Amino acid sequence: MNTPSHILIGLALFGRPNQPRRNALVAAGALLPDLSLYALSGWALLIRKESPEKVFNERYFSDEWQQIFAVDNSFVLWSLLLFAALFWRAPVLIAFAGAGIVHLLTDFPLHNDDARRHFWPLSNWVFYSPVSYWDNAHHAGVVRYVESAICAACGVALWLRHHEVAPRVAISVAMLLTVTPTLFWSWVFS
Repeated sequence: MNTPSHILIGLALFGRPNQPRRNALVAAGALLPDLSLYALSGWALLIRKESPEKVFNERYFSDEWQQIFAVDNSFVLWSLLLFAALFWRAPVLIAFAGAGIVHLLTDFPLHNDDARRHFWPLSNWVFYSPVSYWDNAHHAGVVRYVESAICAACGVALWLRHHEVAPRVAISVAMLLTVTPTLFWSWVFS
């Protein structure tokens, strides 16, 4: 799934009105499994001036990058964090870890050749899904519409839940970042 989708879903499930600290941590938990990809690719593209082809066809699949992705996409590590938060009865940390786990749960069935080692450090096994959120050769055209519908529903629920200007602006931006590509590509290929 696209990162704004993870954030919308995480906030819909774990966010609360008038709790900006909690909501910021939920958004951070939903973002964290993708953050290393943004940092590594940003560094390679902007600092090292490497081509997108090199970054996403070579570096992405390198052992070094895949090891980093294994850490921040590990069901094992996120579950340990959730169990610790439950043990400590820390609701904000529970929400943070919950958003991270939901991110992994929604990514797990939507990555084909770009799948991650979700059970690291216990296993290096990778589930190569027959479905991809981005690759049209693996049903991305259908996934885009499902993802957009889910995000639209989450966005509407969040909009109705939050009445302050700042959260509504953030919700609107996330919805646009999620739905706009689907509408654009549908128009291009129609």
